[in-house]
Amino acid sequence: MFTGNRGIIHDPATKTLLNRRWTTKTWLVCSCEYKGRRRAVMAGRSWTELFFLDEAVALAAGHRPCFLCRRQAAERFRDCWAAAKGGPPPYAQAIDAVLHHEWMERGHKRIHPIRGAMAALPDGAMVVAAGSAFTLHTGQAHRWTNEGYAAPERLHRADGLLTPPSTLMALDSGYRPALHPSINTTSDWPHDSCATPPPR
Repeated sequence: MFTGNRGIIHDPATKTLLNRRWTTKTWLVCSCEYKGRRRAVMAGRSWTELFFLDEAVALAAGHRPCFLCRRQAAERFRDCWAAAKGGPPPYAQAIDAVLHHEWMERGHKRIHPIRGAMAALPDGAMVVAAGSAFTLHTGQAHRWTNEGYAAPERLHRADGLLTPPSTLMALDSGYRPALHPSINTTSDWPHDSCATPPPR
């Protein structure tokens, strides 16, 4: 559903990824359609197109909504971030610095401990259990696959949290990521504010 950006991390001659996984700390979640623009994937010395099943996956990968092609979502994310942490809405660069620190540990993806009960985690959070990634929604866990989400299941424990803690706080404050249709559910509460989500 979304594309993303971590800078130039591919070889345009072979169209293969390099060993480095980012060249900038600005990790974006972008719309695949924007003003009719077209790009050839990995065609030149421009940013490397990454693709995500949905926004929950992109957020768990340490990205945040783009202020150019997804301004409304980016402003909503920033407002929910500020509501969770207190203070005025931060600049994008400040968000990027926090997310990069929370995502990385010695050059690898950081798995965070789950503090509290699984049932208390907000919709859109992603966890890892038995080597698989799951997106949580309406009290159920949906295992990520290349084709989409598998059938929902109850997950009573997990090995860790994939979603960065600050993003988790934004989710707790009401940010609702766009989810892939294979999750077989829709949200019926407002997407344009940091409203308190309905009871789970």
